[in-house]
Amino acid sequence: MKKILFLPLLRMQSGHHQVADTIMDMIKIRDENIILKKIDIMSYSSKTLEKVISKNYIKWINIAPKSYDYVYKKRFSPSNDSKNPTKFYERFFLRKMYDLITVEKPDLIVCTHGFPSYLVSKLKRIGRCNIPVINAYTDFFINNFWAKDGIDLHFVPSKEVKENLIDMYRIPNERIIVTGIPVHEEIKKTTHRDFHSVKPLILIAGGNSGLGGILKLSTELKNVNQYHFIVLCGNNEELYDEINSWDNDNIQPLPYISSREKMNELYDKVDAIITKPGGVTISEALRKRLPIFVHSYLPGQEKINLTYLKKHQLVFEMNPNESLASQLNTFLKNTEKMNQWEHSIDIFQQEIEMDMPEQIMDVMNWILDTKIKRIPIQKKYRLYNYRLLGFRS
Repeated sequence: MKKILFLPLLRMQSGHHQVADTIMDMIKIRDENIILKKIDIMSYSSKTLEKVISKNYIKWINIAPKSYDYVYKKRFSPSNDSKNPTKFYERFFLRKMYDLITVEKPDLIVCTHGFPSYLVSKLKRIGRCNIPVINAYTDFFINNFWAKDGIDLHFVPSKEVKENLIDMYRIPNERIIVTGIPVHEEIKKTTHRDFHSVKPLILIAGGNSGLGGILKLSTELKNVNQYHFIVLCGNNEELYDEINSWDNDNIQPLPYISSREKMNELYDKVDAIITKPGGVTISEALRKRLPIFVHSYLPGQEKINLTYLKKHQLVFEMNPNESLASQLNTFLKNTEKMNQWEHSIDIFQQEIEMDMPEQIMDVMNWILDTKIKRIPIQKKYRLYNYRLLGFRS
């Protein structure tokens, strides 16, 4: 039996896990004979270390978002041409990744985070791994942590990213497929949407972790009567209880929804979404052709996502100093703006080369069956100091 190993990072739920789960479910439905495993290299290396990093990551963003944004730009931004800053922990994690691959013996590796992608690439370049690797990206850009050398196939979010990989890294066109950020097939694609003209229903998402100022936004809803609102509170019980205590017929809080089928039904009911620019949520909304209003963003990845989305007129960024109702009216009740947005969605979707599960499954099977031709390991990489990494030459 063939085995595919999926590599996100950290155990906390994120777009990296969602994209891995999406591809895994797609394969599971179509071929039950393929073994699928998802492993976080951080937990595999040290469960204690993973807990510390996850906990402090959230704290850092909450307490000092500006410093996080600064560090992200300095070290991981795609505009930063410096090499990956991993020297001080490279030996430890490379050894763990080598052990993991040796034990699991996968026929294909799918990376949904830049760090495992970097580690596997390094192993391939020093001749310690010859397994095909796919990078499946989870944002609308590629930070400089993602490996490019030694990666056999790239599932990229947009034509723009594909062109950047070709121009900047000389990656052959045939090794890059524009898939968009993979969205679970239970989120059905919408080709046309009819809007409620009397009292539109607006979905508000982004309250799962309490980040992004959603409670402040939710408080303003009490003064808006021309719209109905559904607030997705996720696991944020404080937010759910607060909104529920208002006893307002216009505002309905919902707890965490685990069923994608129910999420799909919810997307079909609403007329627009107010959210943060996370890659997966935005991709789901684009697939459902929902007008997207961005109420806030986390530093780092989401900030860069927002820049891309605004550039291509796929979202509307809200101004915290203007009333919520007036901003919704400005867009949803303006035929010209709505037509422009529809046109932008059409362009974005037309640039996707492959988003049907059957097509992606064909590609995966082709790699598994033919053992895609490996990217040659350059001699300069073989001369790497093996002892430094703990390997015997």
